[in-house]
Amino acid sequence: MFAGLLAQTDTTATAGWWTWVTQPTLSSVLTGIGLVLVAAIVADIVTRHILLTTIGRLVRGTQFQWDDVLHEYHVFSRIAHIAPAAVVYYGVRLLPNLPVAVAAALSQAASAAMVLVALLSAGAFLSAAGAILQSLPRMEHRPVKGYVQIAKLVLYLLGGIVVVATLVDRSPLVFLSGIGAMTAVLLLIFRDTILSFVASLQLASYDLVRVGDWIEVPQFGADGDVVDIALHTIKVQNWDKTITTIPTHKLIDGSFKNWRGMSESGGRRIKRSVHIDMGTVRFLEPDDVERFGKIALLADYIRGKQQELAEAGASTPAGHEVDQRRLTNIGTFRAYVVRYLKSHPKIHQGMTLIVRQLAPTPDGLPLEIYAFSNDIGWEAYEGIQGDIFDHLLAIAPHFDLRLFQHPSGRDVEHVLERAASGR
Repeated sequence: MFAGLLAQTDTTATAGWWTWVTQPTLSSVLTGIGLVLVAAIVADIVTRHILLTTIGRLVRGTQFQWDDVLHEYHVFSRIAHIAPAAVVYYGVRLLPNLPVAVAAALSQAASAAMVLVALLSAGAFLSAAGAILQSLPRMEHRPVKGYVQIAKLVLYLLGGIVVVATLVDRSPLVFLSGIGAMTAVLLLIFRDTILSFVASLQLASYDLVRVGDWIEVPQFGADGDVVDIALHTIKVQNWDKTITTIPTHKLIDGSFKNWRGMSESGGRRIKRSVHIDMGTVRFLEPDDVERFGKIALLADYIRGKQQELAEAGASTPAGHEVDQRRLTNIGTFRAYVVRYLKSHPKIHQGMTLIVRQLAPTPDGLPLEIYAFSNDIGWEAYEGIQGDIFDHLLAIAPHFDLRLFQHPSGRDVEHVLERAASGR
């Protein structure tokens, strides 16, 4: 009798439990959803803290560099987020008491989450692929980052449409068909992106700018090395270590100077003048010719000029000695500068080397040096240029030439002192 009563009680309890499980009551629905969420959290913990730890050890233990880049850009960690979304997607289907509408909503949300995780993982993979390509010798100076950003933009745009279509349970084609009607709006929204993309293609096609190039863009106050070429902006680190950001399409719209040709040529131009006081220009006397002939750099020049002038003087009629050609101190100084530069170890002898007189000015007679140093480093270049002009400024008085400069306060004071002393 007691056994029958116990069996009847067990049957009633089992029937009540099964009814609670299978009937869509609030408590049973919330309990089922809670169990699925707990399972999703456990899946996330297991995937992230166990699987990713194992993958990290494997990546660090290999000699292959590309997997290190994938790990650095968190490709594996983003893929791991699919696990909890997949648990929710399949878990809600195992709950017998879940209303159809609730199950459909949770499934759609889980599907959208998996698509979103796939998009983020694909975006991270594209970033890693861009970094790998940028590290290759042939692609080191190419604007790979801009192309990667374009690919990610298209990916996120299409992926966003798929996510929205999944949430509202519609075909993505419905949204894609409406894009045609929104073309004008999209062109307005993505105007800068389209212009930047076209500019990036032009920069890459004509090889106008590379990472590492020294460029000058006066309208943006940029003068320094290109450190980054992205889709929308180009970053230039100026020589004072500030950063100038230039919109990519603006670089094409205007003009800029790229010093890459100078760097690749191996020579850097020196173009500077010294101004000679024209009141000190004169003919050389015989003792001057003898004195300059003892200078090693001028010995051949003086001998050659003496022979040339002697031949020219032999044909000059008597009484026209004023018309005879004679050496001048400015011409001899110019010849000295040419030979000095040709013998200088830091001057590129395979490039243009000219010492020329420019048109006289109120500031004197400009004697311009046009040559190229064989060291393009900024510090070395300035040192070479400084040493050359130090020597020229110091040697000019040896040729009885005075360098021109505007009177200073000390000059005026000296004149007043001489006037006061009666000299």
